[in-house]
Amino acid sequence: MNEQEAKKNFGPIELWGGLECTVNRVMDDYFSQMDRNGHALRRDDLERFASLGIRAIRYPVLWERIAPDGLDNADWSWSDERLPVLRDLGVTPIVGLVHHGSGPRHTSLVDPQFADKLAEYAGAAARRYPWVKNWTPVNEPTTTARFSGLYGVWYPHGRDERTFVQTLFNQCKAVVLSMRAIREVIPDARLVQTDDLGKTYSTPELEPLATFYNERRWLGWDLLCGKIDEQHALWSYLMDTGIPAEDILWFRDNPCPPDVVGVNYYITSERWLDHRVERYPERYVHTYRDFRHADIETPRALATPTPGIAPLLQEAWERYGLPLAVTEAHIDANREDQLRWLQEIWEAAHEVREAGVDMRAVTVWALLGSFDWNCLVTACKGYYEPGPYDVRGQRPRPTAVANMMRELSARRPLTHPVLQGQGWWRRPGRFFCPPVATSAAVASLTIERLHGRNPVQPILITGATGTLGRAFARICETRNLAYRLLSRQDMDIADPASVERAIERYQPWAIINTGGYVRVDDAESDAERCFRENAHGPAVLAIACVRHKIQLLTYSSDLVFDGTRREPYLESDAVAPLNVYGKSKAEAERKVLDTYPDALVIRTSAFFGPWDSHNFLTIALRTLAEGSSFVAASDTTVSPTYVPDLVHASLDLLIDREKGIWHLTNAQAVTWAELARKACALAGVDAGRLETASCATMKLAARRPAYSAMASEHGLLLPSLDDALERYLRMRQEASEQDYAGQAASTGS
Repeated sequence: MNEQEAKKNFGPIELWGGLECTVNRVMDDYFSQMDRNGHALRRDDLERFASLGIRAIRYPVLWERIAPDGLDNADWSWSDERLPVLRDLGVTPIVGLVHHGSGPRHTSLVDPQFADKLAEYAGAAARRYPWVKNWTPVNEPTTTARFSGLYGVWYPHGRDERTFVQTLFNQCKAVVLSMRAIREVIPDARLVQTDDLGKTYSTPELEPLATFYNERRWLGWDLLCGKIDEQHALWSYLMDTGIPAEDILWFRDNPCPPDVVGVNYYITSERWLDHRVERYPERYVHTYRDFRHADIETPRALATPTPGIAPLLQEAWERYGLPLAVTEAHIDANREDQLRWLQEIWEAAHEVREAGVDMRAVTVWALLGSFDWNCLVTACKGYYEPGPYDVRGQRPRPTAVANMMRELSARRPLTHPVLQGQGWWRRPGRFFCPPVATSAAVASLTIERLHGRNPVQPILITGATGTLGRAFARICETRNLAYRLLSRQDMDIADPASVERAIERYQPWAIINTGGYVRVDDAESDAERCFRENAHGPAVLAIACVRHKIQLLTYSSDLVFDGTRREPYLESDAVAPLNVYGKSKAEAERKVLDTYPDALVIRTSAFFGPWDSHNFLTIALRTLAEGSSFVAASDTTVSPTYVPDLVHASLDLLIDREKGIWHLTNAQAVTWAELARKACALAGVDAGRLETASCATMKLAARRPAYSAMASEHGLLLPSLDDALERYLRMRQEASEQDYAGQAASTGS
């Protein structure tokens, strides 16, 4: 069959989905992703998944969950309820039995009976679901073996080559025996065998280690394909572990090649090794096989990025000649980069298909997001990465990734304007070290990939002189979101003609209104101007945006509430402002959403941030550090908001095309005095000269609600206040050190 004939016979590349379902063990504790993402108790997720247009889903029927106390006590009710629903919805399940796990407590990855025990469970699953054709008995055996047998991260916490190889062999043997048991029931059952496929590059001095890594990455698939014998590149390595040769050759005599080679690919999959360890942050420096070196993901080191997944897929095709699928495509990043990552992998899959590779599908991973993978799921720290759905609210909320999946599955053009920019892994400023000149081993990129698509449609940001407007400009720059930061001279939001001229000139896809009248006390005697800027202006923007089909984000305040509650206000609570400023914000909310129900209105409170010197915390810390007194209200409760967190979450919601009223704060109710004390304690500043007073004695012109803390019915999108304060103080310290270094350099000291 020639290349053109092959491409005709392959059929279109399908879109699949995957549910992060890891049940890993750390010492005697099990960590279950499905308990944390809620899918364990939420059956109606299946309809959500089907609405994405996926043809298949990697779906768990996990040994640890179904039969933790042995098959005699197995409880199949959970999968009995869900698998038939997927079938009826037209979504093919690819059933997984062990996902980064080590089995129930009565076994482990180093148990000589692990394979037989899993095979027994697999046979029972096949008898239970004889209509299921696609199976993944063990997810990522090589990767799991590294984490469990070599790095000591997961149970049984091995840290040597023999334990690594033993855990790998046990998992691969479990795959062989499990598929044998499954095919006794379902003769045409298909093995979809997943693993992380990356590539390692290095300086010449570390070429032997890079070569070893590049051979080791294939071990799981090589074992299943019966490719390992005395001629294999790693035969000596395997023999040196002391594992008997007959155990290794068992796979040659009992091959079980995958029906689909499932390639998982992450931003960390491709690595750069460098012997010049002084160039790199200490966390990247290791010693392995007597090589002291830095080991870092390539985007953070190489001046020219690698081409990405396409050459790796080509390598897998040339090595095995078996059908391929990308079985995990996900990145922990801001929303626009999640979209750009998926687009890049989708296009790479089509690129290799055009080159004659039997490429079957791309799987969008972590449909419900994932928890604490930044610490390799070794603790419950609350770090969450959204996926096509965000589970932090009362129900899973579709993100922009979900809409992109629907476009891909329907073969429609991708429409989101943020796709006009490059992902962070291809942008300047991504480096954690002095950039390394690209070696000949790294394939060059096409001009389009290197330079990306020129941004065309910007976001218009009003409020060029304000804290929030400048923060948006700074973060849009970092996130490679095209923007224009506008002053009142560029666009007067209360003047319809001025707004029309700006829209005509810049052709934006979104407008973010951060401008307005912000002097709460002055507003009491300047109501007309306050209402012009804060109520009439947003209304004019809403009229223009609904006419031009432009997304609109505008800001409101906790001062729309009267403070009679003693628990955080929610979005649906009635507004009853006490002062002119609050009344202007409440009127803006009403006018904007009456005119443009699809607009996004974010209420927030009590800003603090690292980039301006006029916020409460910065002034308090500076004043107290200088030994002067500082007065803070002790009877006014707010929910402080760290400006960078607010901006990032706002941009994600805007990209998701969210609408209506949202509360965004760092979700802790404190008085102003408590906030100052908390910051002083973390900063090591003496709070002895902090004076407290009632709001009434501070002689403010505008009445403030005694309690205006806010929570959200949509879910808490911002990190905790303590986490935000630590990052705020760290950024202030870094900025101070940079200023000192700059002054020292300018004076020659």
